Formats: sequence, structure tokens, C-alpha cells
Amino acid sequence: MSSPRLERERRTLGAMIELYCEGRHGTDGLCADCEEIHAYAMERLDKCPFGAQKPTCAKCPVHCYKPVMRERVREVMRYAGPRMLKAHPVLALLHLWDGAVRKPPRPLRAPRPKP
Repeated sequence: MSSPRLERERRTLGAMIELYCEGRHGTDGLCADCEEIHAYAMERLDKCPFGAQKPTCAKCPVHCYKPVMRERVREVMRYAGPRMLKAHPVLALLHLWDGAVRKPPRPLRAPRPKP
């Protein structure tokens, strides 16, 4: 079961990607490119080492996104971020609140299994 914090992060990311796709690509649902971004972002959230204590990605000490996908998500956030206040004000304010919280220390890496 996922924490309320991670569920809210999923809803926020999904809303941002939908706003971006609708505004940039003129679609009702997600186009193939935006669906790829959404699936990748959800996978990264599922694998976040911080779990429920995760900071916003901008303040995270661990960069788990591939560089190409990180740039694509940044583009989505640059476009959708300001529009979130009008479209989804509660999610936007909670996201800003989460960003103001101090970042957690870097998690310890588990030893890699030997082949």
C-alpha cells in the first residue's frame, strides 16, 4: 500500500502531465509521448528510496531520472507549474508546501549482490 504523500505526488504529476499535453499537443487524453513520460514518472515514484519521506524531485539528493527524461519532465513542470494554481489549486499549494520541507539525508545504499 502506498502512502498518502506518494499518492498525492502521483496525482500532482498526473495533473501536470495532463495540463501540458492538453496545452501543448491539443489532446483530450494523453498522447503517446506524454503517456511515456507519465509511465516513467510513476515507475520512478514506485522505486523512490525515500518512500513516504520523499522530497520534491527538485530538492532530492538522488537523481533517479535518466537525463533525457529528466529534461522532458522539467519541460512539463515549467509549462504546467504556473497553470496548476488555477487548474488544481489544492494540489499546487500542497506541492509548494512539500517543497518547503527540509530534504532528507541521502539513503544508504544496500550492498550489491555478487553474481
